[in-house]
Amino acid sequence: MALAFPPFDVWIMAPLAIAGLSLILVAATEAASPRRRVLLGAAIGAAFGLAFFGALAPWLRVIGPDAYALVVLASLLFTAVFGGGAALLVRLPGWPLWIACWWVTVEALRSRFPFGGFPWGRTGHSQVDAPTASWVSLGGVPLLSLLVVFIGALAAWVVISAAHRRVVAALVGAAACVGLGASGLVIAAPTDGDAVTVAVIQGSVPDTGMDAFGRREAVLDAHLDATHQLAEDVRSGAVAAPDVVIWPENASDIDPSLDADAFNRISAAVADVGVPVLVGVVVEVDGGERVANQGTVWDPVTGPGESYVKQHLVPFGEYVPFRDVLQRFISRLDRIPRDFVAGTSPGVLDIGPITVADVICFDVAYDAAVRDAVADGGEVITVQTNNATYGQTGQVEQQWAVSRLRALEHGRTVVVASTSGISGVIAPDGSVVTRAPEFEPAVIVETVSARSDLTLATRLGSWPELVISLVGVAALGAAVSRTRGGRGKIEV
Repeated sequence: MALAFPPFDVWIMAPLAIAGLSLILVAATEAASPRRRVLLGAAIGAAFGLAFFGALAPWLRVIGPDAYALVVLASLLFTAVFGGGAALLVRLPGWPLWIACWWVTVEALRSRFPFGGFPWGRTGHSQVDAPTASWVSLGGVPLLSLLVVFIGALAAWVVISAAHRRVVAALVGAAACVGLGASGLVIAAPTDGDAVTVAVIQGSVPDTGMDAFGRREAVLDAHLDATHQLAEDVRSGAVAAPDVVIWPENASDIDPSLDADAFNRISAAVADVGVPVLVGVVVEVDGGERVANQGTVWDPVTGPGESYVKQHLVPFGEYVPFRDVLQRFISRLDRIPRDFVAGTSPGVLDIGPITVADVICFDVAYDAAVRDAVADGGEVITVQTNNATYGQTGQVEQQWAVSRLRALEHGRTVVVASTSGISGVIAPDGSVVTRAPEFEPAVIVETVSARSDLTLATRLGSWPELVISLVGVAALGAAVSRTRGGRGKIEV
């Protein structure tokens, strides 16, 4: 399963992995008692989760081996829950569909609990280059995950049918797998919209890992210098004049509302380029007891205006749960002296001639954070991120893939501004217009589409996930009832 995700990007491994997992669940639990089925299924699911999340997110070791182990162990609990339920669901007629619904149910839970959830590694995130990808514009990531898992489970059903010499059923099932796999090719992806020229600043940073922002002045200087250079290139005619400029997350870790020099230098750079700049800045709140990670619209005439505050914070990265207890045992947490405060409103910001749907870093993995900002008027999605902590790891490519999927899901241009990469522009159909390499200063200027039409996925909101999850729970209830009634034979 991990091979389906970046940096490997072999998308077909996702349905194949589900097919293999389904066959193992069926074979291992065939002759077991109901109680033993659940235990075996949970053990198989836990083993799957250990391997998958361990291979998906080794970049968490940058924070610390304990953080990596904690996330993997917490995540495999959810795949264990899936396995325990799936061991009963394979006894129902039509079980490939019920398994797929249950998988989405568990992904929905993992995306919310604990500490706000860990939505990284959802099956749909691996499919941006697959023929099925366009389904995301109809029902979001949950529907895409459902389709991929259903295809994989159906492939397992085909193998079982063939083993039982049900030739016609196996052929029909195989044809259905192929048809569903190619079905996304008939769903048209939008690309039209009003033209707007956007500039992206990637100033780069002096270090990687947890010390990436140890020299705050150097990071700010890099983004100021790149903005002044953009202004000079516009005056010389080397590049087109942008309508807006996007800086990345944490471009200024120095609070310009408290530091007059930072305020004046940012104002000078914005005045030099002559158009509004979306500035990623960290500001103090609650009298300095906490800080906020926000994107602020900085006008060349009136200065800083409306802001968006990051909603989904990284546990043990931007805040410390149970700080009073844990800091006694983990001294490394002293490197996070103040907790960030989470925003509560969608990132809908008017900047120049457009309204952007702004999300910051980890936000992009959460369906509602992006969807709500688009539904409330965002014509272009902006992803402000730093990623320097995880430079040259799979995390950077994984986030880029999620950003591409968001473009296709909502029919929006996605503009990614990163301190260290990957910065770039993604078209509304999910294709890459341009991207900058990691850890190299870069300025990207592109004319993109600003769109106001909403995809079906944006209109439906969380309803597809809710309906699929309810079906998954109902199917599990039926499987439990069927097991208690003594009907435990696998249905093919």
